[in-house]
Amino acid sequence: MLRVWFLIALGLFPLHAAERTIEFSHMAADEPPPGFRSALMGHGRPGTWKIIETEVPPVLGFVTEKAEPPRQKVLAQTGRDSTDDRYPILILDDQEFSDFTVSTRFKLQAGVIEQMAGIAFRMQNESNYFYIRASGLYNTLRFAYVENGQIIDPQGVDIPIEKGVWHELKIEAKGTQFTCWYDGKLAIPPINNPHYAAGKIGLWTKSDSVSYFTDLHITYRPREALATILVRDMIGKYGRLKNIRIVGRPDKNGALQVLASVKPEEIGRPATEVEKDVFANDKKYVGKDKQLKVMLATVPLHDKNGDPIAAVHFEMDPFPGQTEKNVLQRTFPLIKEMEARVAANKELNALQ
Repeated sequence: MLRVWFLIALGLFPLHAAERTIEFSHMAADEPPPGFRSALMGHGRPGTWKIIETEVPPVLGFVTEKAEPPRQKVLAQTGRDSTDDRYPILILDDQEFSDFTVSTRFKLQAGVIEQMAGIAFRMQNESNYFYIRASGLYNTLRFAYVENGQIIDPQGVDIPIEKGVWHELKIEAKGTQFTCWYDGKLAIPPINNPHYAAGKIGLWTKSDSVSYFTDLHITYRPREALATILVRDMIGKYGRLKNIRIVGRPDKNGALQVLASVKPEEIGRPATEVEKDVFANDKKYVGKDKQLKVMLATVPLHDKNGDPIAAVHFEMDPFPGQTEKNVLQRTFPLIKEMEARVAANKELNALQ
């Protein structure tokens, strides 16, 4: 069962942070979990991923000596192909994440060549991603990135990792910085790596490792189009602004429409004649809305080549003696700041 909770709904934009829990404990036994895709890096047979039932001690509290630990359904990779460069991965295939915290409990159940379990993240595909993994055979915890199937720059700590015991693994990704916790304690100091900005999350094993995983918990920042981020940043930075809307094309051949606005009801609305003229002819318009008592300006947003890629409409509180020239002057630093952050039309719609 997949569950999503949106945690915060404050201010001008509805999504600020969200939680997603993938509950293997509620899935059908002896079946692969829905919503995931089995992948293989390297050689050998693909992983055998399925839901099984096993003993799982509670996270908090203890089971008395005479009482048996409760049984729970978990995810297991049970394939025991001993090919050395075999990396079975199970990828959560319906969503990409940029900034997030992901955690799970794992148990290294068996393995002769290897005893490993880990989390892969910001996955572009099964050959390009980051991972954090634990080895019970060598008692190591390692972070690395994978590029074209090659494991690069592994780093981490030597730490006891007992086989047949449940452990917790948690990784936080924030921008280019990654932090790892093992069994509730900071295990690897923050690592910086700029290689992948966003991607999918997966569970990772190696060679003949038989590894179990409990429910997967993800707290994340929903990805947003750059146009939305620009509007939010500008409205938060300049106090007299009442509204900004960016009008452009949702794709290369799409009709002009509102891509982002402080007013959610405007998003997706067709461009006005003024906005079309600004976009097509690189013009600037200024005026006043007497009913709303705000000054209006609609000006072009240019790409790095100086061509218009959007029309930006501003609504702002007036001040005594304000002229049309003053209004345009007030938009100038805002437009320049926005143009410094977008080089082409397609970037306005790119998720960040």
